[in-house]
Amino acid sequence: MGAVINGYIASFSGSFDVAVLLWPLLSLLLSVPVLVGLYRRDGWLPLATVFAVYASILYAAGLVCFTLYPLPAGDSGPGITYGMPPQWVPLNSIGDIMEGGLKAALQVLFNVVLFVPLGFIARTLLKLKFPLALALSFFATCLIETAQLTGLFGAYPFAFRTFDVDDILWNTLGGVVGWGLGHLALRLTRREEAVMPPVTHRPGLVRRAVALWTDAMIIDVCAVVPRLMVVIGLRMLMGDAFDDNLLVQVNNIVWVTCYGAAFVVVEVVVPWLRDGSTPAGMFYRMSCETCKRTGPARAAFYALRAAALLLVLRYPLFAAPALAVFYLVARQMPYDFIPAISAATGEGGRAAQGPEGAEAAEDIPAAVTLQ
Repeated sequence: MGAVINGYIASFSGSFDVAVLLWPLLSLLLSVPVLVGLYRRDGWLPLATVFAVYASILYAAGLVCFTLYPLPAGDSGPGITYGMPPQWVPLNSIGDIMEGGLKAALQVLFNVVLFVPLGFIARTLLKLKFPLALALSFFATCLIETAQLTGLFGAYPFAFRTFDVDDILWNTLGGVVGWGLGHLALRLTRREEAVMPPVTHRPGLVRRAVALWTDAMIIDVCAVVPRLMVVIGLRMLMGDAFDDNLLVQVNNIVWVTCYGAAFVVVEVVVPWLRDGSTPAGMFYRMSCETCKRTGPARAAFYALRAAALLLVLRYPLFAAPALAVFYLVARQMPYDFIPAISAATGEGGRAAQGPEGAEAAEDIPAAVTLQ
């Protein structure tokens, strides 16, 4: 039994390696918009959801690698000199099980298990009703099988993987099973009954990191688009007179200018006007201002915060771990130590938290807050 399972999984070891290598890039490109979309839909973002998004991206990469890799190469072999004949007979796998025994049964079982996470994600993250989850599972497996039947939609002259109509049936069944498990999990945890928390002035490290990540994506977009417009416009106006050296210099100047302006607007101007909430903070319902500061104290807070975040964005491998360790030890960011001068209290601290302040945030159940 163990040898059969190991032999089956070994045939996909290369696919697993590719999935693991693709995960950091895919998570960078997809996790932020997914998290933003989920937050806009639900109004809250628990820590479990953040990890679920990462796991879902990893699953998606693995699913592609399982079903399409390895790609044929060279001038011979499947997909190059001959095609893989499709299997059109429904439930033909039952006969294979009667003939092939355990190995054929495991093939069917793995086809079911392969789509269980998709159904689970459809119910828990996407919150799809059963008909839509069923349609999603069916559409996804049909898309994969069509790619196998058509040689990756015509990229290869012949099919290099076997199209099997039974795979559609078993994959769809797996999605149904996963949806049922997700529905049971939600019933047991009652997560759908959670209420939306108020804006917190005491965000934890994870929420700060996710918000900064989202703001960084906004800054990059705001910096890249005008830079491309300026450089392309100058190239069109000046033509050949706009040599490569001048292009590099102008590109650097425009990039620094656009990035600096976008950074100041996103991390200073917007939170200054919005009680400490950056554009991402508005999505994640958090404020960077841990206490009520005015005048020079508030200006010093934003100046030190901007310097720290700029270091993190420009030198993430060095500054981000250092800042994270500092927070884990001190339970505050360095700029949070700038005191607030309050006439009401005469000392540092948030003079008036209000219904959306830190005291209200402390009443939020741990299960529904992003620490």
